[in-house]
Amino acid sequence: MNRIKQITGLFILLFIFQQANSQGAYIPPERPKLVIGIVVEQLRYDFIDKYWNMLSEGGLKKLINEGTFCKNASYDFFLTQSAPAHATLATGTVPRHHGIVADNWYVPLKEEIIYCTSDNSVDPAGGSFERGLHSPVHLLPSTFGDELKLATGGKAKVFGLGFKEHTAILASGHSADAAYWYDNITGTWMSSTHYIDSLPGWLNDFNSMKLADTYLDGIWNPLLPVEEYSNCLPDTNKYESGIEGRSVFPYDLKKMSTSSGIFNRKKDYSFLEKVPASDTYTADLAIRLIEEEKLGEDEVTDFISITFSATDNIGHNFGPSAVEMADAILRLDRDLEHFLSYINEKLGKKNVLIYLTSGHGLAEIPDVMTDNKIPAGYFKHNQALALLRSYLNVIYGQGNWIKGYYEKQVYLNHTLIEDSGLKLSDIQLTVARFLTQFTGVSTAVAGTVLADNEFTRGHFAKMRNSFDPLRSGDVIINLKPAWVENDLRVTNHNSVYEYDSHVPLIWYGWTVNRSSITRKVNMNDLAATLSALCRVPFPNACTGEPMTELFR
Repeated sequence: MNRIKQITGLFILLFIFQQANSQGAYIPPERPKLVIGIVVEQLRYDFIDKYWNMLSEGGLKKLINEGTFCKNASYDFFLTQSAPAHATLATGTVPRHHGIVADNWYVPLKEEIIYCTSDNSVDPAGGSFERGLHSPVHLLPSTFGDELKLATGGKAKVFGLGFKEHTAILASGHSADAAYWYDNITGTWMSSTHYIDSLPGWLNDFNSMKLADTYLDGIWNPLLPVEEYSNCLPDTNKYESGIEGRSVFPYDLKKMSTSSGIFNRKKDYSFLEKVPASDTYTADLAIRLIEEEKLGEDEVTDFISITFSATDNIGHNFGPSAVEMADAILRLDRDLEHFLSYINEKLGKKNVLIYLTSGHGLAEIPDVMTDNKIPAGYFKHNQALALLRSYLNVIYGQGNWIKGYYEKQVYLNHTLIEDSGLKLSDIQLTVARFLTQFTGVSTAVAGTVLADNEFTRGHFAKMRNSFDPLRSGDVIINLKPAWVENDLRVTNHNSVYEYDSHVPLIWYGWTVNRSSITRKVNMNDLAATLSALCRVPFPNACTGEPMTELFR
């Protein structure tokens, strides 16, 4: 009787195994073979719903329909810019701790503005000299990529890729195999000697194809008939500054990117940064890199971060409601469709963990708001500073009391203040009180107030999270909702408000279930979640927590 039971049980197990194979059942590995981070600059959360019916089935829709969609994810710091966001995603903490307080910051002692990845101690690898002096030298803690490298004894392959230097460098970290960015002088991809001494042969071959020239020889027409972009502003409107003064389709890229000299016609490769073709070029390189470096082809988890930046320049020059912005998103969606198709065919969905998010949102053009009877405006900081200088001269005597102003921050002359026997905190408070009187200013906060107090919620907490005593200003200005600083662009991000801080966050592949999360998710949690899923230590300054929903 026992013999019959054993034979029967064996047949049952064999039947189950055959059924599983016939249905294509697959048990995912203990760890993903490849983690892919996708960051889309200036992808506001509301864009997903706004353009849902226009998206392809295999791009953003596929990620959302088959993955976990976090509907209430946001950044918990003040200066919502690209560099602080990438550093936060990589380190799992806020600018206060990782040190990247902005894309650029002012250094009073040198009286100069420092770019977040500038490093004169390195040399370029490929490309032009001036575009190669970059490294993660200003990033203080470790990143997820760094910890993945350490945990695997250096066996994990880690890469960063993006048109802008900081998107590639900050996302990948200190010990990455390489970070590659676009050289807008030569139209090729490059790195620095912080990572590699020279470009690999496959990338030299890729660069030799001169794809930038090919893309800049085209014409940017809308992907769909203009009338189908009905939820956008008219293609012809008074709000947009456009590209090289043009703000109406079509855009003749060859004509607009080539100098007009008769005997010395020269291509301006920086023009590619302003159009959707730059995202296609990025996707091209991402696929080539994964193929050539054999990412995800062994049992050790690899990591690549890919940043798409076309929407950033387009948003600044056209605004979030422009046909150009909508078309850039639809074109990126098609690039994502092609990329996901490649990944699923090459490695298989169950072997790859993908997250997609954005570095920040974007404010609506203030003139659009005011024309719709909604309070908004441009803060004229130059006028405010001129009056502030005069005021300080009246209160404290003639002197150069202000060293500089940058990114809503006033930098005071500490040497003059000390020599005058004055207390820094008193002058900071005087400046803050004076600036709050200007139209468009919500609050102005003294640096000593942010440094000496632990705020746990609200706008002050976000301002505290962006504050580094060595890199931030003496007084930080928070504008009112829908107000932006007056510069050459029609609109900007860089605030605590929903339109800037609320971003989509989508998880896809490996063991990710189809679901949505409506609770508040802090973007600090991304690195902690990746580390927990891949079973490596958290980045060493991480303050985020793993998203428990992804472990069910």
